[in-house]
Amino acid sequence: MSTSAAGLTEPHWGRHLQRRVLWPARNLWRSLTSMRIALALLFLLAIAAVPGALLPQRDLNATKTSQYIADNGTVGEVLDNLQMFEVFSSVWFTSIYALLFISLVGCLTPRIADHAKSLRARPVAAPRNLARLPRHEVRDTNGTPEQIADTIGQGLRGWRTTVRTIDTPGPGGGSVTTTEVSAEKGYLREFGNLVFHFSLLALLVAIAAGKMLGYEGTRILVADGQEGLCNTSTAVYDSFRAGNLVDGTNLNEFCIQVEAFDASYLETGQPDMYTATLKYQSGNDIRDGEWNQRALKVNDPLRVAGDRVYLLGHGFAPTFTVTFPDGRTRTQTVPFQPDELQTMMSSGAARFDTPAGLYPDDDERRTKQIAVEGLFAPTAVFDGGLMTSAWPIPDNPAVAIDVYQGDTGLDTGRPQNVYSLNVDMINQGRLLKIERVNLLTGQDTRLADGTSIRFDGYQRWVSLQVSHDPAQKWVLVSSITMLGGLLVSLLIKRRRIWARITPMPTAGAARCTVEMAGLARTDQAGWGENFTEMVDALLATSTPHALDTAQRPPA
Repeated sequence: MSTSAAGLTEPHWGRHLQRRVLWPARNLWRSLTSMRIALALLFLLAIAAVPGALLPQRDLNATKTSQYIADNGTVGEVLDNLQMFEVFSSVWFTSIYALLFISLVGCLTPRIADHAKSLRARPVAAPRNLARLPRHEVRDTNGTPEQIADTIGQGLRGWRTTVRTIDTPGPGGGSVTTTEVSAEKGYLREFGNLVFHFSLLALLVAIAAGKMLGYEGTRILVADGQEGLCNTSTAVYDSFRAGNLVDGTNLNEFCIQVEAFDASYLETGQPDMYTATLKYQSGNDIRDGEWNQRALKVNDPLRVAGDRVYLLGHGFAPTFTVTFPDGRTRTQTVPFQPDELQTMMSSGAARFDTPAGLYPDDDERRTKQIAVEGLFAPTAVFDGGLMTSAWPIPDNPAVAIDVYQGDTGLDTGRPQNVYSLNVDMINQGRLLKIERVNLLTGQDTRLADGTSIRFDGYQRWVSLQVSHDPAQKWVLVSSITMLGGLLVSLLIKRRRIWARITPMPTAGAARCTVEMAGLARTDQAGWGENFTEMVDALLATSTPHALDTAQRPPA
């Protein structure tokens, strides 16, 4: 017998491998694929999704997430290290998701085989002592065992039945031939249970496939009928989140323009309804230059070219015109971010580069750029020079702005916050505050070098989200199937009935003693006192004679 390098014989080494590797792996697999662990993982997955609903998520709003981390200091940094701002793509959430998938597959596969065997198997034979079952009745009735068995079988239509003939020891050392009827019903209960769990499994697969093959992009559009969005590239979005299998080169083609926007409010200032009027085109309409029109509301998306377009929010976009010393002008309509939803008090910033050739020297040009940062009030109220907003509907629009001159960072190539200026440039003295002023519509302010800044009014802007999920139909189908399987498993009752027919030694007409018992898996299958009535109906007798009512336990 050969010996290994470690000094163990081959059979000894095999037992060592089984004890150290195979048996722990088998026990781990059995534990993971148990229904108890599957339910625990499902509950854990629901708990793990809670931070994704309570905390801002980076893929949905990177700016808000960064602000949340900055506001909470060390706590924000710890949460970020724990991937709490990327919950649904985190390692720990994905691990729970994958373990739940494996657990369900390993748990359900053997149950399919067991259910298939039970469908082909005959109903089990009657227990030896039927009197010990929850439901038990004994009757004397006329007829031969074959006739009574046939009567019972006809009454159990829809049940799976089988008839057995058994010789049992009788009095006086002889044998007595008894006939047993076994019947079972409710196989659909287990089928519904399997459908429910496999639908849950399909739902998990569909959601995962949708995340990998789908994408979401958000874009702010001014509702003036001029600015548009064509879904041809990821670069047209303010933020874009793509699945792992999406490279952004094969997006569904369509174009959108926002013609107008209307918002209605309650008397308390709470928003009641948002409605955006859209023009859109897709497919041949793009080539032919034809547009379709539709009203877009909250929770009522536009479905175009296989994508869905949602209305997420809205705000105001003030229009500023800067007139430089040579008379040339620059006009911008810039979205401001709502800070107070009840009054729509908003904040934002705008940056203006100088006209070409006005300052040939690049260094001088960077000291003459204009930036505006401040507040917009749709219904302005001034109290001691401070501006606030009294109502979200525009009635007296005004801005309170700080005017800066210097290097706005427009030619650095670095991304900047659209709603605020670069604080580092202000602190470094590269962007200097020149003036602070309140302006109503049409008013302007003039700087020392002759540059003027005018507030021309406002436009509405809307925030749109384009969502593509190729698995959404399968999610719906899986959800409906899961609900159907759950209803079947709850409504169908698994029940078994046995009848033991023993002939009575009589000189006259044939007469038998019929002993019947019922068993169910859940709450006696709702039989209650109806089991007695069921026995009477199966034996087709109008005057049943109960022999052992005292043996029957109460319902």
